[in-house]
Amino acid sequence: MLGLISARQAGLDDPARLRWAERTRRVLSLELNKDRDVERIHRSGVNTLDIEPVEGRYMLSGVSDGVIVLYDLENLSRKPSYTCKALFSVGRSHPEVHKFSVETVQWYPHDTGMFTSSSFDKTLKIWDTNTLQPADIFHFEGTVYSHHMSPVATQHCLIAVGTKSPKVQLCDLKSGSSSHILQGHRQEVLAVAWSPRHEYILATGSADGRVKLWDVRRASGCLSTLDQYNGEKSKASSEAANTAHSGRVNGLCYTNDGLHLLTIGTDDRMRLWNSSTGENTLVNYGKVCNESRKGLKFAVSCGCNPEFAFVPCGSIIAVYTVFTGELITVLRGHYSAVNCCVFQPHFQDLYSGSKDCNILAWIPAPRVAVPDDISDKSLPQQHLNPAYEDAWSSSDDEG
Repeated sequence: MLGLISARQAGLDDPARLRWAERTRRVLSLELNKDRDVERIHRSGVNTLDIEPVEGRYMLSGVSDGVIVLYDLENLSRKPSYTCKALFSVGRSHPEVHKFSVETVQWYPHDTGMFTSSSFDKTLKIWDTNTLQPADIFHFEGTVYSHHMSPVATQHCLIAVGTKSPKVQLCDLKSGSSSHILQGHRQEVLAVAWSPRHEYILATGSADGRVKLWDVRRASGCLSTLDQYNGEKSKASSEAANTAHSGRVNGLCYTNDGLHLLTIGTDDRMRLWNSSTGENTLVNYGKVCNESRKGLKFAVSCGCNPEFAFVPCGSIIAVYTVFTGELITVLRGHYSAVNCCVFQPHFQDLYSGSKDCNILAWIPAPRVAVPDDISDKSLPQQHLNPAYEDAWSSSDDEG
């Protein structure tokens, strides 16, 4: 750490290197925190979580019984041990509560005054955070599996919605219309994700095994359909051509720079794609257990080197390096299948929700303080940049 600080001060290292190193160390030391708890008020499985990107302080949860809860993650008491309190909930007694399971919740990307939720009750609701009343409600013919708002859009207010219909719905917050439709999939759409790099680019994953990339300004169909074989088997088998997975695609997540797209499917595989060329990068993550019949929410770290993917696999969370596929560690703590996890980039915290009705907080382990009475010789010797080595000597023999 001291070497990194000194190198940065001397201008020998990239100023961001220390930040990358510390963030990476914190992610690699994630553990189930004994001093931080998330208030246990859910009576059904937790399906979805989202932390607002403005302050990184407030978290939403959506549950199988239709309830939505907002938590304050900040430690206002300043005590070592504390509980993240639930500020409010849209409970079963609320007149506008979802009738069935809430599958996705998302904050409005630019402030905390609004959030969205979608449910198996075939609705997408736009909520006013201050009044806890829906500002708008979109109705669909089929079950809603997933929805997403662009984190970078400035020219549109479109919400992409994946439903039991193979058609991708685009809801416009400005007009209140859901007339925009993207056609191309053959079965229900289980996952949707806007690019964090280009505001008009949308990725969709379906039960037909296909992942499609769209430019929503175009009316002539999708930009490309991702092919796990990179075109090598298209001539031999037309049925296998242009499938991203050999099973249902139920999870999508862009890297934070938008240059790559991670997908997971019920074929127990996770794949990394070049989002510009649509090429399968062929990174091997091994077997990634995925038995979910609906959307699965996983997360990618931000500001680390390398970057990491946090993937629910049964009752555990597997942590992989994104670009090498190495399984770094496994986070154990839930008693039942994990449905979702969300990464808090400000402090490198991770939160996960499960069918066991619990939300767990995974926090970087604190640095171990070195006692003052330990001599420098007993400490492990770290590599020092030659520029900082002391070459001065007081020996009289040296001229």
